[in-house]
Amino acid sequence: MRRAAGRPPGLLSGATATRLRSNCCRPGAGAAAPSPSRAMADAFRRAESGTQLLARLEGRSSLKNLEPYLFAEEASPVHGDVIEFHGPEGTGKTEMLYHLIACCIIPKSGGGLEVEVMFIDTDYHFDMLRLVTILENRLAQRTEEMIKQCLGRLFLVNCNTSTQLLLTLYSLENMFCTHPSLCLLILDSISAFYWIDRSNGGESLNLQEMNLKKCANFLEKLVREHHLALFATTQTLMQKSTNSAESFFPLKFQHETDTDYRPYLCKSWQQMVTHRIFFSKQCNSGNSKGFTVISCHLKRNHVVKRSFSVAECGVQF
Repeated sequence: MRRAAGRPPGLLSGATATRLRSNCCRPGAGAAAPSPSRAMADAFRRAESGTQLLARLEGRSSLKNLEPYLFAEEASPVHGDVIEFHGPEGTGKTEMLYHLIACCIIPKSGGGLEVEVMFIDTDYHFDMLRLVTILENRLAQRTEEMIKQCLGRLFLVNCNTSTQLLLTLYSLENMFCTHPSLCLLILDSISAFYWIDRSNGGESLNLQEMNLKKCANFLEKLVREHHLALFATTQTLMQKSTNSAESFFPLKFQHETDTDYRPYLCKSWQQMVTHRIFFSKQCNSGNSKGFTVISCHLKRNHVVKRSFSVAECGVQF
């Protein structure tokens, strides 16, 4: 899928990847901000009763069986969890996202969760053909109609600046209100605009982090109020500190982990993450599993280490 040059980002359904969803806002850099009165009127039109609110939130399906091998805690993730995938390029992060998407959009009769997914692509790495290949290898009924039904549960958004990302998040809130089966939000990646924002912000740290802080705060609002689970990827841009006092891991786990990690995103993002999963590629050719994840539950200081491989059918633990 490609976005025409100069065209503002749009919302796409996976089943009709070349057709824009007309009922979703497409924020653009030159779009005029709505007036306060218009914004208030839109808010009233979007208002819902308490009964409607309960019906919507209760309609969110559980994701606790999404991928048990990926988490340090059983019955994870739960609504409200924010999971960060961290690692350099080529360590399996995007393949793991395809795996999670497939688990979500495959029907229950085929072993999936049959829920909807929103994927925000800021790196332009999303490969629809790769996802279709994974679906074809996992579905017992591999008809074109079944593939379309699965992809109809996937919504794809492209953003190429942090400002567009922020405007897109604002525009998508109504969609979470009207789609009770939309349970999973994926952002690949939240660190895509780090260096650009640093350059645009000059010497002011507040200006450098302004858009990301706003994005993080609004993401936290979306996850909390709409009972979502959020997966976001970050790149390894900083070398880890040599000071053991600054180590991310508890002392009792430091000998088990050799992770090149140093937090660099704003504190608003760091504080909302509930799970951080570190991806790395194994150098030992004798090991049939090509990749490793170290999964950390940040609130309970639980850590597990898993290996996985990537085949034509996707991720295999």
